Amino acid sequence: MLSKIIPVVLLLIGSGAGVGAGIFLRPPPEPPTETIAETTEEDHAEDPQPDPDAPAAEMEYVKLNNQFVVPVVQDKQVAALVVMSLSVEVPEGNKDAVFRREPKLRDVFLQVLFDHANIGGFNGAFTDGNNLAVLRSALRDVAQKALGKETVKDVLILEIARQDY
Repeated sequence: MLSKIIPVVLLLIGSGAGVGAGIFLRPPPEPPTETIAETTEEDHAEDPQPDPDAPAAEMEYVKLNNQFVVPVVQDKQVAALVVMSLSVEVPEGNKDAVFRREPKLRDVFLQVLFDHANIGGFNGAFTDGNNLAVLRSALRDVAQKALGKETVKDVLILEIARQDY
């Protein structure tokens, strides 16, 4: 029993140390290079038609608080653990909606991740672009069902690591 717990504990400690080192060694943010243009009265005139050349609404990225740990089972034994960090892309101002529904979102994400592991998605070249595109698409679909298509635009895989036993 203890021999099965030790690798999991070491994986979690190593992941935490890696995240901590990444945060500590991150370069400082660059100062913004935008200049503020002077506005005139014409700029404040109401325009009933939206400008087709105007950029789409700004997006925010909501990093989910905890990593996802997914066991990879082979021959009724845990052969590996996959650890992932996910972020949800939402229109600006919808960050709170994600945090309010985070338990539901984590549940549907875990179900997709377990299904992906059970069909062999984390075996072999699991970081292949096509393989990750299938996973990302499935995660986006369930997130949009849980929170709405207007709330969730995409799901980003920030980190992924596999620890074999």
